[in-house]
Amino acid sequence: MTTILFAAGDRNWPAWEGPLREALAEAGIEANLTQRCDPAEADALIYAPKGDTPKDFTPFINCRLVQSLWAGVEQIVTIPTLTQPLCRMVDPGLTQGMVEYVAGHVLRAHLGLDAIMNAQDGTWAPVIPPLASQRRVAMLGLGALGAACGQALAALGFNVLGWSRSEKSLDAITCYHGKAGLRAVLEQANIVVTLLPATAATENLLNAETLALLPRGASIINPGRGTLIDDDALLAALDTGQIAQATLDVFRTEPLPPAHPYWAHPRVTVTPHIAADTRPVTAARVVAENLRRMLANEPLLNRVDRDAGY
Repeated sequence: MTTILFAAGDRNWPAWEGPLREALAEAGIEANLTQRCDPAEADALIYAPKGDTPKDFTPFINCRLVQSLWAGVEQIVTIPTLTQPLCRMVDPGLTQGMVEYVAGHVLRAHLGLDAIMNAQDGTWAPVIPPLASQRRVAMLGLGALGAACGQALAALGFNVLGWSRSEKSLDAITCYHGKAGLRAVLEQANIVVTLLPATAATENLLNAETLALLPRGASIINPGRGTLIDDDALLAALDTGQIAQATLDVFRTEPLPPAHPYWAHPRVTVTPHIAADTRPVTAARVVAENLRRMLANEPLLNRVDRDAGY
């Protein structure tokens, strides 16, 4: 019988146990799903780097899969003893949650809802926004989440520009890549959405130089990773009006410290890392499918490229 160690924290176990057992049964996998076992007995780990979860993978000598419950793996991929196959979570529920968050805040920026709500002073002064087709949205990051969000925005009528480090081709998105492509996208974008992984290559991608490329009055929406933005540069750009508004869901330090300037800035909306979460009911099926593939010696879904970091 396959032994599967749930190494994602005791607090998560009650929410995950039922959906995982159901998904394993649906996949026809007979397994000992447990929170405790001899590391040498574990065939696979369901993992999240929380609290007392394993940080040394040396004892897991028979483990053939480490399945992360998170979409981002920057806290996992750098663990030097983790040599087993590592897969990140790409889950329909997580994707749908991200699409809803991004679409909602892009529409908010596009329609100028903040200015409308702040102008409730009894003065009748209609300001008609342009149509979505006249607004250019830059999607920085064209992985599973970025592609889904970009295509959803295109379906709403937005002119969607996409950027990734390597060349891609996606329906309804005008794709760019590389350094020259980033410049071309930013020079056109009225709204920027960042959905890139946290790597050395993406750290401070939005900095004083790149923020200055945007048309004056652009909006920033970051549900990706806190390290993608140079905080001091963004605050300066907000103060000058180069950036009109920023909606930020992720930060270098979480929870965001109470004294951080973002909390009090009139042009910043802070959301507490809620853009997308891994939902056990849908994600358990992704876990079960990868376990089935492991047992059948088939290629794993969403296997992490150690060199790329995601």
